[in-house]
Amino acid sequence: MRTDRTFTMLKPDAVEKGHIGAILEKINASGFRIVAMKLTQMTTADAKEFYAVHSERPFYGELVEYMTRGPIVAAILEKENAVEDFRTLIGATNPADAAEGTIRKLYAASIGENAVHGSDSDENAAIEGAFHFAGREMF
Repeated sequence: MRTDRTFTMLKPDAVEKGHIGAILEKINASGFRIVAMKLTQMTTADAKEFYAVHSERPFYGELVEYMTRGPIVAAILEKENAVEDFRTLIGATNPADAAEGTIRKLYAASIGENAVHGSDSDENAAIEGAFHFAGREMF
């Protein structure tokens, strides 16, 4: 089922480097409406649960450590074709491979510190959004 919402996180590296405003400006300029947003910090238990799909991968421990090292900005975005359009806006996971003007090309340092998360499917967008937000927090 296709929806018009997606989930994003501005990751600890983007927050640490002061890129929140610039990234949100790119999101708004690309036609997304923010329907929920908060500055928060994931606990180790949160990160392990959120990234459980990667638990058998060799980078899992580093990912959990990275995602808990500082605050993140969690947000739900709305726009027609939200998941696909947002994935295009953020660019390839490796910023060296990301298209010019994408969020990762502009603000990511590496594959590991890639500034922003974007849901990869409508189903995951709903799951990830519900992980971070109660229904009464979405507008």
